Amino acid sequence: MTINEIITLLERAHGVLERQPLGDPLSVLIGTILSQNTSDVNSHRAFDKLIETFGTWEQVAQAEVDEIAEAIKDGGLNRIKAVRIKASLQSILESHGSLDLGFLVHRPSSEAREWLEKLPGVGPKTAACVLLFSLGKPALPVDTHVYRVSKRLGLINSKVSPEEAHRLLEAMVPEDKRYEFHLLMLAHGRKVCQARRPLCQGCIFQQQCPKIL
Repeated sequence: MTINEIITLLERAHGVLERQPLGDPLSVLIGTILSQNTSDVNSHRAFDKLIETFGTWEQVAQAEVDEIAEAIKDGGLNRIKAVRIKASLQSILESHGSLDLGFLVHRPSSEAREWLEKLPGVGPKTAACVLLFSLGKPALPVDTHVYRVSKRLGLINSKVSPEEAHRLLEAMVPEDKRYEFHLLMLAHGRKVCQARRPLCQGCIFQQQCPKIL
């Protein structure tokens, strides 16, 4: 199957997804850190509580790790995420002088990605989320769902690491299709191609999927 054929089938199963307005890059960065290894509900609750507790990202940067961890306790792994959030904020202040990441929109995608990945705890997926959902750049975030479905469909080898998957899938998916590809593969991984009990019967890829055939 080609990427266009995969997207067409996914749209048939999950509908055509509309692009959402771009978010503030720092908020997307923090939100993505909070989303790691937890549900959307929990990560959104933790994000809202963080803003409610401190008011501004500058106040979060000045807070103690324990205070941040307490505010985001609903998000899971709160101590680890608190350390990453504080370290990232401090690193941004030290390297840029302010917490405004809007300057990255004027950088080439590769340069902006490299800058983001130098931040503590920021890997390919988090950087790609900021690039795609905030800066409007053609990145392709590969979360656990996109990674799993891509392997099951044979787009990438089962032994490919998540980090390597970003490079391989970005080379495979046209720039103007990466937004749709990410969200549709994410939806399919959550609703149908689940980790433990994939709903293969009736799956849109039933006639093409190597895992079924």
